[in-house]
Amino acid sequence: MKLPALLDVNLLVALFDPDHVHHDLAHDWFTDNRGRGWATCPTTENGFVRIVANPAYGSEVRRPVDLIAMLKRMCGGKGHQFWAESVSLLDGTLFDSSRVANHRQVTDLYLLGLAQRHGGCLATFDRTIPTTAIVGARRDVLEVIAPADTP
Repeated sequence: MKLPALLDVNLLVALFDPDHVHHDLAHDWFTDNRGRGWATCPTTENGFVRIVANPAYGSEVRRPVDLIAMLKRMCGGKGHQFWAESVSLLDGTLFDSSRVANHRQVTDLYLLGLAQRHGGCLATFDRTIPTTAIVGARRDVLEVIAPADTP
C-alpha cells in the first residue's frame, strides 16, 4: 500500500505552472496517486506562494492573494491532509545532523523528516535527498517522480 505523499514545493509549482518542465509529469503522477492521500504543510504552501509570486519567476506575475486562493481550492479537494510542522532539525531521534552535507539539503531533509513522522512519504523530483539523514528512515519515505524512461 502506498503512503500518503507530502508534495514538495517544486511539485506544487509544477502542478500549477503549465510552462514548468515537469508540468505534465506532475499532473500524471498526481492523477495516479492523489487517491492514496496527499499532504501540504506550512513550508510547502508558503514556498509555493513565495516562488510563483516572485516577479523573477516566469513571464506572468501572479499576486499572492490569487495563488493562495488557487492553493486553497486544490487543498479543499479529495484526499488532502494538512500536516502541522511538529518536528525540529534539532531532534536527534529523527535527524542525523552529521548526514546534512550542505545548506541546499536543509529544507528537503526537514520535509523528509516531517513525512517520516506523519507516516507518509515525500514526493519530489529531487533524486539527491539523502534518506540516511533520517534516523530509522523507511525505504519508502522518499518517492522520486521521474519520467518512465528514466532509470
